[in-house]
Amino acid sequence: MEIKKVVVIGSGTMGSGIAAHLCNANVPVTLLDLTTEISEQARERIRKSRPPLLFDKSKIVNIDVGNINDNFNVVSEADWVVEAVVERIDIKHNIYEKIFKERKAGSIISSNTSSIPISVLSEKLSAEDKKDFCITHFFNPVRYMDLLEIVKSENNDLNKINSLKKFCEISLGKGAIVCNDTPGFLGNRIGVFAMQVAMTEAFKMKLSIEEADAVFGRPMGIPKTGVFGLYDLIGIDLMADVLKSFIKELPESDEFQEVAKEIPLVKKLIETGYTGRKGKGGFYRMNKVDNKKILEAINLESGEYYPAQKINIKSDKVDLKTLINRDDKYGEYAWSVISKIINYSSSLVPGITDEFNDIDEAMRLGFNWSKGPFEMLEEIGVSNFFSKFKNYKGNKFLENLAETKNENFHGIRQKYTDIETLGKVKKTVSNIDGNSSASIYRFNDYNIVEFTTKANALDYDSMDALKKATDKPLIIINESMQFSAGVNLSYTMEFAKKGDFKSIEKFVGYFQETCKHLKYSDHPVVSAPSGLTLGGGFEVMVQSNFVASHTNIVVGLVETIVGLIPAGGGCKEMLARWLDTEEAKNDPNYAPLKVFDIIGYGRTASSPVEAEPMKYLRPEDKKIMNRNSLLEVSKKILNNNKDFKAPFETEFKLPGKVVKEEMNKILEKLYNDKVILDHGLLVAQELAHVLSGGDTTIDKTLSEDDLYKLELDSFMRLIETKQTQDRIKHTLSTGKPLVN
Repeated sequence: MEIKKVVVIGSGTMGSGIAAHLCNANVPVTLLDLTTEISEQARERIRKSRPPLLFDKSKIVNIDVGNINDNFNVVSEADWVVEAVVERIDIKHNIYEKIFKERKAGSIISSNTSSIPISVLSEKLSAEDKKDFCITHFFNPVRYMDLLEIVKSENNDLNKINSLKKFCEISLGKGAIVCNDTPGFLGNRIGVFAMQVAMTEAFKMKLSIEEADAVFGRPMGIPKTGVFGLYDLIGIDLMADVLKSFIKELPESDEFQEVAKEIPLVKKLIETGYTGRKGKGGFYRMNKVDNKKILEAINLESGEYYPAQKINIKSDKVDLKTLINRDDKYGEYAWSVISKIINYSSSLVPGITDEFNDIDEAMRLGFNWSKGPFEMLEEIGVSNFFSKFKNYKGNKFLENLAETKNENFHGIRQKYTDIETLGKVKKTVSNIDGNSSASIYRFNDYNIVEFTTKANALDYDSMDALKKATDKPLIIINESMQFSAGVNLSYTMEFAKKGDFKSIEKFVGYFQETCKHLKYSDHPVVSAPSGLTLGGGFEVMVQSNFVASHTNIVVGLVETIVGLIPAGGGCKEMLARWLDTEEAKNDPNYAPLKVFDIIGYGRTASSPVEAEPMKYLRPEDKKIMNRNSLLEVSKKILNNNKDFKAPFETEFKLPGKVVKEEMNKILEKLYNDKVILDHGLLVAQELAHVLSGGDTTIDKTLSEDDLYKLELDSFMRLIETKQTQDRIKHTLSTGKPLVN
């Protein structure tokens, strides 16, 4: 069946998010609520949302609005009706009665509930209506969270469920996993259990909340918010309601009951309005001391706040074997949490899903874990796990594994999709090469490079891997949240602290050399970015021969924000793209001024639609809704370019002093208006020097190497200033740049 028109009923956070993402897919959608005014307000929230729910604000025209009294007839035209009203069963039943009276024959009706079983939702439906009713549990924010759980019942028409799954996968770009009707479905059942285990074990072991978050975070392949930070983000009161729902729905024998018990400190926080970030604070709070904002953390025993401590457990990479074998409280805590998560997850197979693999993918797609419970077990090793874990009696999955000792139990990944994903392909690799910063997966006809550092920040080893992998056609792609957040500033600052600027210059020079090598390699290079593609990450992408971009991408050159300028070819490439316009052919100043504005303000695009007008992406670059498809599309690009020949080197004619004077007039006004201060002025002047072509004139021809040298010289002059070093230190320590 085709889905050409959708109605979403309920314009709250989830209903609005679903409607917005249907807009992104160019699917006409009508958003209904109690009054048209409520729906109109929701549409306006969608238009203004931050982070943006729309790829481009113009897509808002795909949303019609109305109310459930005057405009309910639109349901009769819809191929799919999504109910996203408040989690009250009486209200939902009333809506379903209206929907099934009005709907057209064969249309799909679904609920976006996160907690109410399908058996309860559908109890008043006829046998015929039940065939077309399911749960479509989207995760918030809908645009950015890849997981969609489609919950089926024994009554469903499975062909229809599969049609819906295919539509959501291809058109909406979702990782659509079909699962059984059990409490919490897949993601929340495991995710909330994991959070509760991490919290209760921290209480038991008397860890501080900062220590627990430092372990239950990046070292375990979990987002850096950790457990207490995530509790504050979600809302402590909301989490309490979620736990009550699990307690009600699950049998008393379920392990969840133990970790879901009410904690006195949590109860007190809720009662006093400390419900997390939306309240007065939570486990963490911001407090003012001597007119300075101080982040404070709560003592789990006394309930008193104190200045939060930065905990460095010296584990920057996901290395579970090393982590659980540490002979300290952090190793003990990690093992206790991980073993309980593995034990509980495996005890639910095949109850919540026939494929244990789906649980891993739900945690990846819905909670941004880098490894699911069974992948954690695979990394730890079956024998290693059972040498430490003995309490698995009654867990059929673990009993069988303990008996077979099958180290290769995991098998194929991502069974929920037929797409040839990176996760599947890595299992078939002929040879793995690389270093501590990047892996090279070698196949017969092509190579893959996957960055592996924190935020995929780039360093010498990253560059070495890229150069080494160009002996065949190359795809630069990864499974982590970011393509690359840029060059590793911590790495460069280590040299700056010692006054070793020669080493910084050598590194930036090598970075330029590598990017040029990618652009002019004998074999084609494809970059397949998703997530942050900033600074040096952008420079790798833009100097690849082809790009297949995910629609959820944040792309741009942001170096000026930390007091630097792009020096890996970013200025050069942006100039080349803007010089190749009709306007630039008629006005020599046009391209330098355009790029000066884009780079000077550190402008970023949050989608390919926004990126094209800035020329961060080209019209011919592929734009992909489903991140899983990036590898397939990249391989097709390579197959279509078997006769690839490297491009000719770009030559530049730039106005030099003429356009630099125009740029300086702009800067003078900004400085006088105090939009930029002394150091901002210095950075902008260096950028103007590079983009104008330095000491050139319009009749001279500059090579790419000339532009690289201009970039490098300006970069070095800036990195040697105390102001730039202070800005970088501030950014590294706080995660936020200094204003002005």
